[in-house]
Amino acid sequence: MRQHRRIGVFSCLFALGAVLFGISALAQSGADEADRQGVILTLSGPVTPPVAEYLEREIGAASDAGQELVIVEIDTPGGLMNSMKTIIKAILASETPVATYVSPQGAQSASAGLYIMYSAHISAMAPATNTGAATPIEMGGPGEDPFERLDPAPTDDEADPQEAEEAAGDDSEQATNPQPTAGGAEAEEDETAGERASEPLQDAEDAADPLSNDGALRAKIINDSVAYIRALAEKRGRNADWAESAVRDAVSVTAREALELNVIDLVAEDIDDLLTQIDGRTVETAAGPKTISTTDIKLVRVEPTMIEKVLSFIADPNVALILMSLATTGIIIEMWNPGSIFPGLVGIMCLVMGLYAFQVLSGNGLFLALMGIGALLILIEAYTPTFGLAGLVGLVLFGIGMYFLFPETLRVAPAVIGSVLAIAGALLAVVLFAVIGSRSHGPMIGGDAVRKREGVVDEWHGKEGWVIIEGERWRARCDKPLQPGDRVKVVEVDGLVVTVKQAKAQSFLGGLMPGEAT
Repeated sequence: MRQHRRIGVFSCLFALGAVLFGISALAQSGADEADRQGVILTLSGPVTPPVAEYLEREIGAASDAGQELVIVEIDTPGGLMNSMKTIIKAILASETPVATYVSPQGAQSASAGLYIMYSAHISAMAPATNTGAATPIEMGGPGEDPFERLDPAPTDDEADPQEAEEAAGDDSEQATNPQPTAGGAEAEEDETAGERASEPLQDAEDAADPLSNDGALRAKIINDSVAYIRALAEKRGRNADWAESAVRDAVSVTAREALELNVIDLVAEDIDDLLTQIDGRTVETAAGPKTISTTDIKLVRVEPTMIEKVLSFIADPNVALILMSLATTGIIIEMWNPGSIFPGLVGIMCLVMGLYAFQVLSGNGLFLALMGIGALLILIEAYTPTFGLAGLVGLVLFGIGMYFLFPETLRVAPAVIGSVLAIAGALLAVVLFAVIGSRSHGPMIGGDAVRKREGVVDEWHGKEGWVIIEGERWRARCDKPLQPGDRVKVVEVDGLVVTVKQAKAQSFLGGLMPGEAT
């Protein structure tokens, strides 16, 4: 009996262990499945500071959360270089693989979009898409040729025919009898090295003309851009020579051509096809090699916030140009008509947003400027009353700037912002009521100041006499006889003589009201 009991106990323990092991395996499987998550981000339209902040934040969040994959859908004509570099730095620092996908069909990834594609761990395009044309363009418009000299060489018409023939003869001779490329050239150089060292330097006219200032600046930008994209190409093992031609010559290719030229890694019909093709690929991330697993992966699309969408609209080049035009117009109108307030307010607002669009102001700078404009409008309302218009706009701008000035994790509590705005609004309301009250009474001096006022008879004889009104002694007349001490009301003012009539007796409440008669 004891042996049977022991067998039963061991059997129960074994069954319990098997159940626990199964539960643990299921939990581990569920955890692994939960870990296989990814996000889909969108780069649609110009590459602007709000777009860069959105992608940088979400790529960093996915990397910190250890997610499996980040997919960036691209459809962009290009954008600002600083914003582009912000996105590229976020991709290079990501421990989560980032795949760029030019989509949908008919989309493009030009200029800044090509740099972003070259920085990604996986670069893909949908059919009927294109990429390239990565030559940097100055915001003020295209400049001169970067390799233009200060004194350009003479044209064919200006060149001496004899010199041209001699040059042609030299060229043909060199073409038919090429110089040796190995030891011969080096030996000749050694023989004549001493002679050339003793020769005087060439005249400045014989030396190559230097680049002009604008041309040198343009050449620096082009060469720096070429080096930047070649560095990205070398890191990801993509075609660096074609990338250089895309920068120098603004060449573009289709998706199929990009795949053949090793510009991208694959062509995918849609997101599902992309996931199927990249499953099992190993890429080099900031944390080292990582194999992508897309089996049962759960993708979540993350859109920009509402304020980022609004700022992206403002940062559009077309909108930025309109804002700067309105800023100039509003400020000029305010200078022509000082005190108008509204044109100047619109001009300053458009100027600040235009500076943000052109990346002169950062995101924090924009909201700090909004707070400054709001405080200025509140001050204007206090000293130059606009019946609450400037004060209300100032409160709104101050509140918006205060809320968005700090990052999302460090934002000021809405209750604190509401309390500050409520106190400022109450002070403005007191000022507004005081202004309205000061404008509700009649004239304070002169004859019109005593019209409809009440006074007391001081002396009276027949139909004329003297009355005291507001502490002043006036000569008065009345069609009825009066007695000293009677209360009278001014009806008309004729120079220094007032016409009065006997006032009605006041009630108890009337005695508590101001002395102005109605």
